[in-house]
Amino acid sequence: MPARLISNQELLSRRILAIDDEETNVLLLANVLDREGYRDVHCLTNPERALEMYIKLSPDLVLLDLMMPKVDGFQLLEAFSRHDQPDEFRPVLVLTADTTLQTRRRALALGAKDFVAKPFDVIEVALRISNLLETRILYERLRQG
Repeated sequence: MPARLISNQELLSRRILAIDDEETNVLLLANVLDREGYRDVHCLTNPERALEMYIKLSPDLVLLDLMMPKVDGFQLLEAFSRHDQPDEFRPVLVLTADTTLQTRRRALALGAKDFVAKPFDVIEVALRISNLLETRILYERLRQG
């Protein structure tokens, strides 16, 4: 069996920011991430603080709800993209109950890299998180030459 390009330790040490106005959803995500072994997880239920936390934490991956009061996920996707470097790959995984084609297209057009419908399968979400983090790590390696 060939050696893995990315060690489990490197993957699990990456910083993840989960943003959802529903406390139960954030707790579920935190639980899933903890069970998978991620050690640098930050959860936020106030979307008005999301951009500030995004800038402060510089997460490797964002888990983002779309339907939130005052500041929705679409606004956050736009704000995040304004603060990223043009050659940066910082994936956002959208988790939402709104699965309309229009919503999926809009989120992907604004920079989301993956999309999961709520209620979600925790194993699928864990695999998608791992895949997106692997892609980010490989992208960073390419940029470093």
